[in-house]
Amino acid sequence: MRLAVTAQGVDLDSAIDPRFGRCEYFVIIDLHTEEFEAIANQSLTASGGAGIQSAQFLADRKVDAVITGNVGPNAARALRGAGIEVYTMTSGTVREAVKAYKEGKLSAVSGPTVGSHFGMGPRR
Repeated sequence: MRLAVTAQGVDLDSAIDPRFGRCEYFVIIDLHTEEFEAIANQSLTASGGAGIQSAQFLADRKVDAVITGNVGPNAARALRGAGIEVYTMTSGTVREAVKAYKEGKLSAVSGPTVGSHFGMGPRR
């Protein structure tokens, strides 16, 4: 089982990034081995389609689920199409998000949590 968390840094103690398509990093954790890698989000500065590109990036890395603060409509469709479950957590660290996921404290969302272009501009 591979879980991705949108993050503002490169380790498990990094804060969750509230943006999906324009997050700074994806921290991808193998829940069986607990090994992880942090990958800079190449879609961060895309002029358009960042959510779709980020969803494809996670699908290419065989991610099963993602935890993020928010997900827009295009990203939600792309993630659903790739079979990636989406969970939201608005604050905390990557480590806390993984723990909450393992303990069953997060609920999956079935659609967008914000409108289009939510993550554009400076971080809030």
